[in-house]
Amino acid sequence: MSFEIFVGTRYLRAKQKETFISLITILSIAGVTVGVMALIVVIAVMAGFESDLKSRILGIESHLVIMRHGGHMTDYQETLKNVGSHEGVIAATPFIYTQTMLRSASGVSGAVLRGIDPDSVKDVINVFKDVVPPQKHDKIEGEQDNDVPSIVLGKELARRLGVTKSDTVYLISPAGILSPIGHVPAMKRFQVSDIFESGMYEYDGSLAFIHLEDAQKILRMGDSVTGIEVRVKDIYKAGDIAEKIVSELGFPYWARDWTQMNQNLFAALKLEKTVMFIILALIILVAAFNIASTLIMMVMEKTRDIAILKAMGATDKSIGKIFVIKGVVIGAIGTFIGVTLGFVLCKLLEKYKFIELPGDVYYITTLPVRMELLDIVLIATAAIVICFLATLYPARQASKLNPVEAIRYG
Repeated sequence: MSFEIFVGTRYLRAKQKETFISLITILSIAGVTVGVMALIVVIAVMAGFESDLKSRILGIESHLVIMRHGGHMTDYQETLKNVGSHEGVIAATPFIYTQTMLRSASGVSGAVLRGIDPDSVKDVINVFKDVVPPQKHDKIEGEQDNDVPSIVLGKELARRLGVTKSDTVYLISPAGILSPIGHVPAMKRFQVSDIFESGMYEYDGSLAFIHLEDAQKILRMGDSVTGIEVRVKDIYKAGDIAEKIVSELGFPYWARDWTQMNQNLFAALKLEKTVMFIILALIILVAAFNIASTLIMMVMEKTRDIAILKAMGATDKSIGKIFVIKGVVIGAIGTFIGVTLGFVLCKLLEKYKFIELPGDVYYITTLPVRMELLDIVLIATAAIVICFLATLYPARQASKLNPVEAIRYG
């Protein structure tokens, strides 16, 4: 062991008359501990929110969407086969997208209407693994020889309309029909076959799904579709796959992946996470000031010791290193305890979920927690670096002491 490490760690154990300095050292360790623990818990909760939000969005949306400039896809069957043959693509399904009005006996509401293919949509959109896709012909109980197509509504949309399963709603088509009095909206009756819940109010309060062929008839689109939704093996390679597909299909086709479709949301989450990291890092910075003040007082207290060490041949660099080592050890101890306590608290939050959130405000009822190794390493590294920087000024002052004057006036 080098004498710098020996002396630096020895100074951590204060003498009886230096109890005040020892207390400040303990408070400095506690400050670093609280700062690191708070950072780990908050960043883990925010990462949990981001992960949970991502899974909910991708439960109702596809990984990427392929569309055509200037109108609908008329030859979508061939395009569908082409897209499905690309490496990394799991499945693809056609869709129709438009805005419409829904009316029931209890009320009227605007909705985003999506026509889907029930045979292939289950492989692309996760929500239809638990929800029965809409069919073309479902009969309403009590009626005979009257085929009524089915519709799947979001939970909040169904609540606004005051309908449940097997109830009837009327879809008011924006395409409309031409009558003697002019252009009037067309109205089509549907039976609610199922109600889905994605956990996202934006989707649950606006989306309605019908069969692809019913949407084509209502919107008078013939055999065309709005676009093709695609599911890929690796969601983080969706952008690259989209570029390859578009480059092969050529103009006028274009594509957007899930990160582009939700760019603003994920950018806001990332910014919020960064800001929280900076704000909570200030706690560690305050603890670093305590470390700096502890070392400055230690330099004043150990003036005679420094002079003796220099007289024995210690260099300025070695003297400075002693106080740097003490400050870094304080930071390392606080960081280690903080990481341990933060990890334990995150595990408790994850297992027992003792913090509840109001369901009418948040889309979840408990705090989601997701600890990522990179975040923990970054927090620990930032804490130790801040503590190291706090030692530089006291160490420099110690190294500049004149041994003759220190012994004379010490």
